[in-house]
Order: sequence, then C-alpha cells, then structure tokens
Amino acid sequence: MEERLRPGVLLVGGVNLKDGVFDESVVLLLDHDETGSLGVVLNRFAGVDLGLVLPGWVGLATHPARMYDGGPVSPEGAICLASPTHDSEDPPGWRELFDRVGLLHLDTPVEIAEGAYRALRIFAGYAGWAPGQLEQELHERLWYVTDARPGDAFDSDPTTLWRRCLKRLDGELGWLSTWTDSPELN
Repeated sequence: MEERLRPGVLLVGGVNLKDGVFDESVVLLLDHDETGSLGVVLNRFAGVDLGLVLPGWVGLATHPARMYDGGPVSPEGAICLASPTHDSEDPPGWRELFDRVGLLHLDTPVEIAEGAYRALRIFAGYAGWAPGQLEQELHERLWYVTDARPGDAFDSDPTTLWRRCLKRLDGELGWLSTWTDSPELN
C-alpha cells in the first residue's frame, strides 16, 4: 500500500473514521516521503469567507468560489491548487504535482494569475501525518486509497465527493458508498 502513497492519490475516509476531524473526508495527498505526509481535504468548506481573507482571488476561484477547510494543521495559512489554462505552459509561481494539477504560490500577483488557470481552489490549513502515522492508519483501514482524477481537486459538488469516491473502490468497498449511520439500514 505504501508504494501507492504519492502526490495525486486520494485518501477516502473509511466509515470507521469517526474522529470529528476527518469524518467522511476526501484528502488529496500532496506530498509523502520519509518525513511524513501532507494533503488537503477536498470536500469541506472553511468557516471563513474567501472574499474576506483573499478578496483578489475570489474571481479566479472555481465554483463554488469559497475557502475550503484543508485540514487541522496551520488553519491560518492557505494552500492554493491550480490547473493552468494551457498545458504547454508553467505559469509563474506554479509547480506541478500531478496531471497538470499543482501548487500556486499566493504571493503571485493576481494580475499574473488572471486567465492563466482553468481551475483554482484555496484551502485554509492542511492535513499532516508524522512518519509512519498514515501507514498505520491505512493498516487500521481508516482510509482507502484511490487515484485522483484531474477534476477531483476542483469538483463542483464537493459535498457529495466522499460517496462518489467510495463508489470508485473495487469490490465490496464500493458498497460503502451507501453507508448510513443507522446500522439497521446498512
């Protein structure tokens, strides 16, 4: 399983993951190495308005143009994922992670970013794991791993992303997409 952990995979929260932080979450892994793992939660809105925090970026953000809750680590910081408009160009301040989805430095002037990206989303905070922690959580089946699709990071209906990602899982795991909190209905 560890060989699958790389930028561009999704960690889909298992039905037994009930920690109040990652319940029914979908995390896009941005980095994984011997120092640990880092990702952003794709399907949770932040409690702060993007227009209040980064007003110049609202017009560039993909619908729904909101601030997303990337995770519990450094919630006062922001991470921006973006996909360039032109596949042959790497705009200033942007670094590819996988499949033309990458990180955009928010110090990049908005004027330079305008028109340079077909999709852009901003996250407050991130999810992080110490060395070996994520592997242990995978062993405990708290997360399921699947490859991200290029549109996942910019999904237009993030509130249903968890169930749709569960449906992608092979075999009986896909059945979890119909899971309810009422055992008699499962």
